[in-house]
Amino acid sequence: MARKKQGGLGRRELVAGASAAALTGALARRAAAAPAEKKTYRVGVIGHTGRGNYGHGLDRVWLAIPGVRIVAVADADKRGLASAKRRLKVDTAYTDYRRMLDEAKCDLVSVCPRWLDQHRDMVIAAAERGVRGIYLEKPMCRSLEEADAMVAACEKNTVKLAIAFQTRYGPKIPVIQGLLKSGRIGRVLEFRGRGKEDRRGGGEDLWVLGTHVMDLIRLFGGDAVRCSASVYKAGRPVTGADVNPGPEGIGPLAGDEVHACYRLASGAMAWFDSVRNAGGTPRRFGLEIRGSKGIIQMFDTGHLPVAHLLADSSWSPGRTGKTWVPISSKGPGQKEPLKDGGLHGGNVLAVTDLIDAVEKDRQPISNIYGARAATEMIVAAFESHRLDGPVALPLKNRKNPLTMLDE
Repeated sequence: MARKKQGGLGRRELVAGASAAALTGALARRAAAAPAEKKTYRVGVIGHTGRGNYGHGLDRVWLAIPGVRIVAVADADKRGLASAKRRLKVDTAYTDYRRMLDEAKCDLVSVCPRWLDQHRDMVIAAAERGVRGIYLEKPMCRSLEEADAMVAACEKNTVKLAIAFQTRYGPKIPVIQGLLKSGRIGRVLEFRGRGKEDRRGGGEDLWVLGTHVMDLIRLFGGDAVRCSASVYKAGRPVTGADVNPGPEGIGPLAGDEVHACYRLASGAMAWFDSVRNAGGTPRRFGLEIRGSKGIIQMFDTGHLPVAHLLADSSWSPGRTGKTWVPISSKGPGQKEPLKDGGLHGGNVLAVTDLIDAVEKDRQPISNIYGARAATEMIVAAFESHRLDGPVALPLKNRKNPLTMLDE
């Protein structure tokens, strides 16, 4: 059964105080010094060497957070487990993450593997064993069925889950939100997102990197309400014969070329495209926001992604002589006062916010509902291709559309 609509950038995310601006103030100060009265949180780390490893630093981030202590690590690979013990400076280790969750009595857990195939089971196991907060590597999971099960487990057990969309927490985000709100680029007309378009271009790129782009589209433009998309292999529409198990535990996958168009709740349109081995140098991975008076660009992900503003209503600086102006955490044309912390800097802000969300009983800024909605945009592209026409979101079909392609 399809889930109920979660209200645009919605009720749940607005209740979460879903503005990264909060992190540049109170939460950033909390990361610098832990008040004496705060409890020490027990942290467990779940990885799997050889099957997703430990993601983009989701294990080590806790070493930089005051008021927490890593008490245990789990890894089914014994050699990888020994390495993780040394890296995380922890004595207690398990080859079975369920046993760790039963015995270590963790308050917070990082679910680190980049591979998707274990995310559902790991999250549900943690939620059912008394964990209060989970930090999950992206992408969320392999299907909307899995996403729904993860949401249900976290809701039933009052668990807060944050996903590693590090860019969402960066200090440039509130600046860009302010530019949009003030009308600096006029009425927002469209969003243009692209993946890395390397050897993973097409379906894999949509899953692995597209999840970041979809999250940013939702942040600035609201929920997607409609999708029309096509998926190709070697220049022809993919069929069931083209579907194979994807890498990194993605599940059924197809396509070396994806073109998806979305209607957003804000009224703007959004596109995501990825073509294998068509990436630029520097790469085009990121998001472009086009308005009636100009354009904002964001490239790559992390704490301080590259961002620029073009105040040109024609979108054609070659004709107007207008120039692109860098956007810093202080604003367009201002010198950047902060050191780029990369993905680690984003992780620090994310888990700091997760702890605050646990303490204040609110949703994290980048929460499980936003993660499911980003996943739904990805799945909608394959569902639209399967049905050869537009589909409404939320989707009625919660299964992987590629398993039903020739039905």
